Amino acid sequence: MEIKRYGSGERMSQLVVAGGFAFVAGQVADDTALDVAGQTRQILDKIDRLLDGAGLDKRRIVSANIWLADHRSFADMNRVWDAWVPQGDAPARACVESALAFPQYTVEIAAIAAF
Repeated sequence: MEIKRYGSGERMSQLVVAGGFAFVAGQVADDTALDVAGQTRQILDKIDRLLDGAGLDKRRIVSANIWLADHRSFADMNRVWDAWVPQGDAPARACVESALAFPQYTVEIAAIAAF
């Protein structure tokens, strides 16, 4: 089985393609001054770019995991998510409240897409 890695560093790759799937690493916002909606938008844009680099788009996402630093921001994150997800192509999804790697992050999203 061929494995392709995109955006690889010493610790991790941003996207790995293997076995007919593309695994998008947990993405966080670059601009941590943004509120949860702004961070979510920025993360989803990053996911779009990563998928595009592998020849995919968000319609191919089959699963997403979302971590929120504060469950009270669930509705704000969902407004952005719902506007981004293509009608009729919503993936399986989990969303949990969790401490993130750094306190300035309000949301992190990882995804799996199928070829």
